Amino acid sequence: MTHSAEIAPFPGLPERVSFHRAELSVILGLYGRMVAAGHWRDYGISMLRDAAVFAVFRHTAEHPIYRIEKRPRLVGRQGQYAVIAMDGRILKRGADLGTVLRVLEKKLIRAV
Repeated sequence: MTHSAEIAPFPGLPERVSFHRAELSVILGLYGRMVAAGHWRDYGISMLRDAAVFAVFRHTAEHPIYRIEKRPRLVGRQGQYAVIAMDGRILKRGADLGTVLRVLEKKLIRAV
């Protein structure tokens, strides 16, 4: 089995981008800390033709407050990972997932 960004689970179906296990581990680690802090409540994952999206929700029945996107076609340009806010603003983009997710970890830092 190869570690490509796109997989075709069944012959004839369009290929889709997905998160690898290591990427999901990093994302779910942050998600768990944010849930424990009371900031996030639910998530959804979409595997599309050109992107994989991890959507974060504050409440189950609303629009995502953040989207963590992986777009392999941007790997040579701005970086394949991006964090996008509810209003469509790109908060951070880059080639390293951990670095990109740091923009969301600022909510965990509180003044004492």
